[in-house]
Amino acid sequence: MTIKVGDKAPDFTLPSQMGDNVTLSEFLGKKNIVLYFYPKDETIGCTKEACTFRDNYEELTKLGAEVLGVSGQSVESHMSFATHYGLPFILLSDEGNKLRELYGVPSSMGIFPGRVTYIIDKKGVVRHIFNSQTQTKRHMEEAKITLMELEEEEKTPA
Repeated sequence: MTIKVGDKAPDFTLPSQMGDNVTLSEFLGKKNIVLYFYPKDETIGCTKEACTFRDNYEELTKLGAEVLGVSGQSVESHMSFATHYGLPFILLSDEGNKLRELYGVPSSMGIFPGRVTYIIDKKGVVRHIFNSQTQTKRHMEEAKITLMELEEEEKTPA
């Protein structure tokens, strides 16, 4: 299954770096979601991407969003990564890559877990998808643009 723009985002529950379970549907009706899949904690590209989300986290939350990072490492690995770089957002442990498969996140060169960001609106609809293994900072930029568009939509009466 590959999720596309306009699809209802599949619900899920995964453990966070704090050890508690986080469920996507908990946010519905309250926040837009920046759901970003990344290959691996503590790697150069993933650290750049996470730090870009960290450095823009306040602005993203002001735009009504919650950031959820997902990769296949353990809760302990995510806790160490989040602590090392002062990441203020939730990292979810997708050991076994079940969520990655559910969303249809492609791998790069057939071996590296893909780097894909999904913007999910408050109704649970996927509004934007950005896929790039190498343009790590652009994931946050694409998220911010889409969140600003969603904010404008909310202000405009139907």
